[in-house]
Amino acid sequence: MPPFVTIAAYAPTGVGILGAGIVSEVFDERGPGLPRFDFALCTDRPGQVRTDAGLPITVEHGVERLAAADLVIALPWADFRTPPAPAVLDAFTAAHERGALVAGHCVGAFALAAAGLLDGRRATTHWRFAELLARRHPDVTVEAEALYIDEGQIVTGAGAAAGFDLSLHLLRREYGAATANTIARDLVLPSHRDGGQAQYLAAPVPEDCQDDRLADVLAWAREHLHEPLPVAELARRALMSRRSFARRFTAATGTTPHAWLVNLRLSSAEELLETTDLPVEEIAHRVGYGSAAVLREQFVRRRGVPPRSYRRAFTRAP
Repeated sequence: MPPFVTIAAYAPTGVGILGAGIVSEVFDERGPGLPRFDFALCTDRPGQVRTDAGLPITVEHGVERLAAADLVIALPWADFRTPPAPAVLDAFTAAHERGALVAGHCVGAFALAAAGLLDGRRATTHWRFAELLARRHPDVTVEAEALYIDEGQIVTGAGAAAGFDLSLHLLRREYGAATANTIARDLVLPSHRDGGQAQYLAAPVPEDCQDDRLADVLAWAREHLHEPLPVAELARRALMSRRSFARRFTAATGTTPHAWLVNLRLSSAEELLETTDLPVEEIAHRVGYGSAAVLREQFVRRRGVPPRSYRRAFTRAP
């Protein structure tokens, strides 16, 4: 199935104005070389729709728009504890049955769960309502700490600004890292955030580390990605013991130093595969792996395909 082009986001009364704004912005029309999406909001009764902020927005399309979209998104809305109308649930089910990609942002996951689409699957939602989702839908495996969960044809994302993570993941998955990175840069966003919602439960910590010593070390690591970069060396540069560094790193970023490095190496490899014609062996050395075989093993584990297959699917080089 080709990447999605037509997108319909369901925006009922009380729709989250942030969620609607995120998807409208990410899938907006941009310059040459980037995908051109046919994006639309839809609702039960076209016209003025009140948002959760009390501000009205004009939605021109009804739920029939869901029947023709490649990507269908359930947006968060204020009255999510009450399931959408049966016609809406049927529209989500029909979209799934005909092979559309179905996504739920934040408490939009409650709509997909009410339609039965999450039964037997893993899913996430805003951490504040994860327990409620699990209690109401015991057949759903709710992972409260995840920023998004990809179950193939169905993808769910966490709350609020994690709509960016969900949308950029869909772009990265279907169009490749270069496209997702370009759009993320245009939006002045990180193309991928490490860690999950756990880092936001007590004190919000942005992906760009606020700890000056750690931030300097992370910047240095990005510039020396071709080197081994053992955690002991990172800790030494941060003037900490290895144990203190690991603890402080996880508290600040929501992930371990090792996981952060693996993600950084593989993300860099993805973009080099897409945008250059460098041999895989050279790319492996540039991102810090000793051989193409090691890169291939890590790449298959992350992407499910070897680097050369990924390059054929997503290359952006002329």
